[in-house]
Amino acid sequence: MTLKNTKPPERTDDEIREIILRYLYDRNRNATSRRGRSTGAAVTISVLRADLKASYDLTGQQVHSSLTYLESMGWVEDKPLTKSFNTKAGGTIPSTTSYYIITAAGIDRMGGPSVFTRDRFEGIKIDATGQNIITLGDGNQVNVRFQALGEALSELRKAIKESDKVSETQKLELVVDVDTLQTQLARPTPNRELVSRIWEGINRAASLAGLVDAAAKVGTLLAPLLP
Repeated sequence: MTLKNTKPPERTDDEIREIILRYLYDRNRNATSRRGRSTGAAVTISVLRADLKASYDLTGQQVHSSLTYLESMGWVEDKPLTKSFNTKAGGTIPSTTSYYIITAAGIDRMGGPSVFTRDRFEGIKIDATGQNIITLGDGNQVNVRFQALGEALSELRKAIKESDKVSETQKLELVVDVDTLQTQLARPTPNRELVSRIWEGINRAASLAGLVDAAAKVGTLLAPLLP
């Protein structure tokens, strides 16, 4: 009996973006120079493509399209380096090489927020609003009235990321939804319809992933905010 070669499932766009951002995150973390070919935090497109082809079999098209998205979202930055070369005629020709490097936002995305992460309400006089905003352990900022709920959402967020029953794409979507709920908790009066709609999807997915206890804790605390 001849066994047929099974083609591995194609990666989604989000999975490819995650691979590229992880590559740049690890490169920055282990860097001993700014632009060294193998030791630099910043990397040229040719090295990036070669490394991702060798490690993950990504095509050039996959790398370029995902890199464009990551740049537009502010998680990756192009740091071009321009040099000039003299010609025999006595002129100069400029040559620019693009170097891609992970940004602070990208580092926070992969490694979690730092004590140095910028306050998203910086420049706003919170005291003048009469609100008391606190920062949770995961970096999210909520009204102190919703501290317990915010912490429960942080625990659910962590459980989702560590679950082996949720695909990487689903994890990304769910974490974004949890963060959206956290954002609502910074408001004096959260948008009940938005909270209800987002929570419905999170709760359903969390239950299917076996995260019933973590979801139930959030659901109990969230009940007063639902329509």
